[in-house]
Amino acid sequence: VCPLWFNGQNLDMYTPPQKIIDNYAKVMVRFALNGGTGLKKGQTVLLVGTEVTKPLFMACRREIYKAGGNVVMHYLPDNTSRSGADFDFYANASSAQISHFPAKLHEGLLSDIDCSIYLYAETDMHTLEHADPKKIIARSAAFNPWFKAYFAKTDAGKFFWTLCLYGTPAMAKEAGLSEKQYWQQIIDACFLNEIDPIKKWKETFKAIAKYEQKLNRLTPKISKLHVEGLDADLWIGMGEKRKWMSGNGYNIPSFEIFTSPDCRKTEGWIRFNQPLFYQSNRIEGIELWFKDGRVIRFKATKNEKLLKEMIKAKNANMIGEYSLTDRRLSRITKFMAETLYDENIGGKYGNTHLALGEAYKECYDGDRTNVSETEWKQLGFNDSPIHTDIMSTAPRTVTAHMKDGTTRVIYQDGEFIL
Repeated sequence: VCPLWFNGQNLDMYTPPQKIIDNYAKVMVRFALNGGTGLKKGQTVLLVGTEVTKPLFMACRREIYKAGGNVVMHYLPDNTSRSGADFDFYANASSAQISHFPAKLHEGLLSDIDCSIYLYAETDMHTLEHADPKKIIARSAAFNPWFKAYFAKTDAGKFFWTLCLYGTPAMAKEAGLSEKQYWQQIIDACFLNEIDPIKKWKETFKAIAKYEQKLNRLTPKISKLHVEGLDADLWIGMGEKRKWMSGNGYNIPSFEIFTSPDCRKTEGWIRFNQPLFYQSNRIEGIELWFKDGRVIRFKATKNEKLLKEMIKAKNANMIGEYSLTDRRLSRITKFMAETLYDENIGGKYGNTHLALGEAYKECYDGDRTNVSETEWKQLGFNDSPIHTDIMSTAPRTVTAHMKDGTTRVIYQDGEFIL
């Protein structure tokens, strides 16, 4: 049965009231950009979205113009397992085409934009399920120069990005929710029903910042973290000149507080009770064993071969991030089948997750602009073409082991203890 379409919109698909869409656009443009201060007059924004995001895409475009900004639009076709752009590419591209990177085009684009807003949506959660994982990983590696330049400009304070989720029937189905239930999670998490959602976000970021500041006062004294639970006995080396960070508008929503530890000093074992969605594939039952910072053994109950290919990428067998979410702060209560939400879920026990691959250099406690690649390596900041978050909502206790030999529990039963 074919859905009914009108002016490019699927009339069978649930769309929130216009007031909600308009509030969403205001949050993205007037708050999320520029580290939670909103778009500045005269700035140019790269606005990226697919066909299905059209209501929010157009609302963001209007809001950018109202705020005095300029728009560079990147409006893409929806992806499906039969006719999507990504499916076609991986089905037909040669190895040379897979590795092609139009450097000058991207250099010019990056030089002309001050901010970006990415509206993420999936119309088919399994569009790349049968694509060659080696091709997918090779494509990510080919575009690594773009991401390095992108984040280098971010590190220099000359570029700000943000992203958010637009709910679709496919995403709701994958999460086991109705479309309205799925959108309600988005509305609740992003405060879109509030009279003044921007004011609410500022209050929430202020509350998160209090824990972030307490962690950072403690961090110079920490040698390593011990993550314990029925499904974890993991040691994470903190590393020198580290700090914890929060979202600061880069992700909407964001309730987590994260750091990038010394990738060479991870030891032990951990299991994840949440599935990982990687390149349109669902990987379940992930377990990882670390020694001397590297994954020496792994298993998964579903799609283990894809997990193996992912870990084979450069330094993707080493940690790039460790993150904690306090259940008292997060408004997300259900599994959403999307990392942006699942890494921030509150629930009964909060959320702890780690990422394999690229580290966040923003977690360096100092001036990043003059740190050489050799120095980044000496400090233990992981360098990889991928960054893959893997989540767990199981009960965990996180204990900080101090350099003076003392210990202190910093997280337990889903809450910071600081």
